[in-house]
Amino acid sequence: MFNKNIKLVIAFLIFAFAIYQFTEGYIGNGIMYILLSLIFVFLYFKNEFILLAFLKLRKQDFEGAKKWLSKIKNPSSALVKKQEGYYNYLHGIMVAQTNMNEAEKYFKKALNLGLSMDHDLAMAKLNLAGIAFSKRRPQEAQKLLNEAKKLDKRDMLADQIKMMKQQMKKASIPNQHYGNRNMRRR
Repeated sequence: MFNKNIKLVIAFLIFAFAIYQFTEGYIGNGIMYILLSLIFVFLYFKNEFILLAFLKLRKQDFEGAKKWLSKIKNPSSALVKKQEGYYNYLHGIMVAQTNMNEAEKYFKKALNLGLSMDHDLAMAKLNLAGIAFSKRRPQEAQKLLNEAKKLDKRDMLADQIKMMKQQMKKASIPNQHYGNRNMRRR
C-alpha cells in the first residue's frame, strides 16, 4: 500500500511520461499512460483496501473485511479525511457485533471525520441510536433516530427505523402489574 501523497506523485510522473510520449508521436502510448495515471488519482480518493473491505461486507464476510482493513497500518497518513471516516465506519460495523462501547467510539469518530453518502450517515446514526437506547439514554437515541430518518431519503432503512421506534415505545411503557387472574388470595 502506498501513502496517499506517493499515489499523487506516481500519477504525476506517469502523466508527465504520457506528455513525453505525445511529443515523440506515440499517441496510443500517451493515452494509455494518461488512463494509468487516472487510476492512481482514483485510488487517492478511494482507497483500494477500503473498497475490498466493502466488497467483503456485502457478502457478510466480517473476517475477510477485517483482514483487508488490517492492511492499513496508519490510517491518518494513508487515507484522506473521508476515507478515514469510512475506515472507522467499517470498524464500527464489525465491532458492533461484539463490543458496543468500542463500536460507539468508531461511529462517533466516523461522523466527526465525515461520510460522503447520506445513506452511510443514516446507518451510522441508526447504530448510534441503538447503542444509546441500550445504554438507557432514550433522549439521545430519539434524537439520533430522527436524524437518521431525515438522512434516509430513499427509505432504505425505513424498516429498521420503524422497528427501533416500536422497541423504544415498548420500553417506555411502564410495566403495570395488577395481578393475575389465576392468582388467588390466601
